[in-house]
Amino acid sequence: MSSPSIAIYDVRKLLMRIRLWHTLIMLIMVIFVVRLFYLQIIQHDFYKKTALLGQLKEYEIKPARGIISAYDGDNILPIVLNETRYTLFGDPKFITNSKNVADKIQKVIGGNTQDYEKKLKVESRYSVLAKKLNKDQKNKLDNLKIKGIGTREESYRTYPQGDLASQLIGFVNDEGVGKYGVEQKIDSTLKGASGQLRAITDAQGVPLLSDSNNVLKQPINGKSVVLTIDISMQRQLQDILKDGLDRAKSKSGSALIIDPTTGAVKAMANYPSYNPAEYFKVEDTNLFNNANVSAPLEVGSSMKVLTMASALDQGVVNPNTTYYDPNYYKIGDATITNVEKNGGPSTRSLADILQLSLNTGATWLLMQMGGGEINQKARLAWYDYLVNRYQFNKQTGIEQGYEASGYVPDPKEGFGLNIQYANLTFGQGLNITTLQLASALSSVINGGTYYKPHLIDATIDDKGNKSINVPTIVRQNVIQPDVSKTMRDLMENVINKNHVLYGMAQLPAGYSIGGKTGTAEITKPGGGYYDDRFNGTFIGYVGGNQPQYVIVVRVNEPKIAGYAGAKAAAPIFSNLTMMLINNFGVTPKS
Repeated sequence: MSSPSIAIYDVRKLLMRIRLWHTLIMLIMVIFVVRLFYLQIIQHDFYKKTALLGQLKEYEIKPARGIISAYDGDNILPIVLNETRYTLFGDPKFITNSKNVADKIQKVIGGNTQDYEKKLKVESRYSVLAKKLNKDQKNKLDNLKIKGIGTREESYRTYPQGDLASQLIGFVNDEGVGKYGVEQKIDSTLKGASGQLRAITDAQGVPLLSDSNNVLKQPINGKSVVLTIDISMQRQLQDILKDGLDRAKSKSGSALIIDPTTGAVKAMANYPSYNPAEYFKVEDTNLFNNANVSAPLEVGSSMKVLTMASALDQGVVNPNTTYYDPNYYKIGDATITNVEKNGGPSTRSLADILQLSLNTGATWLLMQMGGGEINQKARLAWYDYLVNRYQFNKQTGIEQGYEASGYVPDPKEGFGLNIQYANLTFGQGLNITTLQLASALSSVINGGTYYKPHLIDATIDDKGNKSINVPTIVRQNVIQPDVSKTMRDLMENVINKNHVLYGMAQLPAGYSIGGKTGTAEITKPGGGYYDDRFNGTFIGYVGGNQPQYVIVVRVNEPKIAGYAGAKAAAPIFSNLTMMLINNFGVTPKS
């Protein structure tokens, strides 16, 4: 018989167990309630969305990319448009027999069955099978009603003008990204901003047509642009450039025409070129580059125009200055000479320096900047004009991808600075682009104002609001107006004396035409220059009372007798000049 104390102990122990279990049960119930509250209230939207993943998908709504237009006389015509094509996609979750589906697709659009089959076995819920399908292919695929297979509209670039200005324009790749040219430089302006679409799918896994309630975010279409170029002028420039390169037996070259009073590029071309609609067929990607802005070169004696303008502007010489030219200068261990046809040592004028293209004359101008010798004062003065006034050694900011800055050596540090800077006076030892050269020349002959070169004349949003691009002045008083007038006279004298040599049998009456040749040795990869390989350049302008167009021509390694500037580049300049006079409203002298 148990004692009463033991019985009481057992009862208490039992009550403790009951309370413990009760507490545990209540705790579990609280946990369940909290969990249910978390799942059903706090995470309601998340789990609702997860539960609908089989039918609810988010899609990008791509905006319409802005079109690119250009002038055709007084009219504006599109040169880059958008074309609707279709992307074929699959949702592998709905594909039970990938080989059978791949066979059906191949019979409609061609291609490789194994590639389609492989793409239908990926883990993704959205697998792209083919792009750029036409409307007929899209309809045939839709009619097959294959579970998990659908199509969606995509916009691709089309080029109604073919290869016109292709390197200037650039292209848009399959990912919708602008590459090279205008397409790259202002990609964010042209492409707009994507929207978001919530699309309900049918039982086949194909998105149903969405109504406005399924649009989560509206897209913003890209802005369209109007270029400064003239379509007809551009086409004729391309034809004249190619014909001139063929005659000079050159494999490549560039040319541009710019308005010196605004900085607007009217035409710009390179040869060889490519068709932007078939950019994917191009094997050499260098073909995509616009060499006018991306490929600096040593321009040779074309630089003498800028050297003389600098010396005149500093007042170290004047239009009537003459000097004794010894036909060579010894600078350190190097010797600067002229070609034999210049007649040897003689008293020369400033006009002779340009007309006879005297290397010693350009060197003598640099000496005057230093008080009679080439020294740090001369180098600093010449450097100031090259970099701070003519804007070399920096990008112009034109609307082009991959623009180069060029190179001007430091006037204070380096080896052989005096001979190096003497070489700069006749265009050797520095690298500049034809666009930089054209912009600098424009400032020299327009009265002394440097305008930022540009290709965009206007921007238009999808509501039709038009924003005009006002010309931007980078620097005024590059040189003094009277110096600018003197330089025009000196450049016209070059044409008057040499126009037959340059391929212009007779000068058209009533027009002002000025120019200067350039023939530059080509550098060797390891240093020094080839003695049998040259590039030719020609810079000049045409107008009436005032210059109306500036022209710069570049010919790479012509295989023709004579100097590359005079025999290869100058005839192209002459033909472009006559084209502008005959077809593009050059105003004659009053």
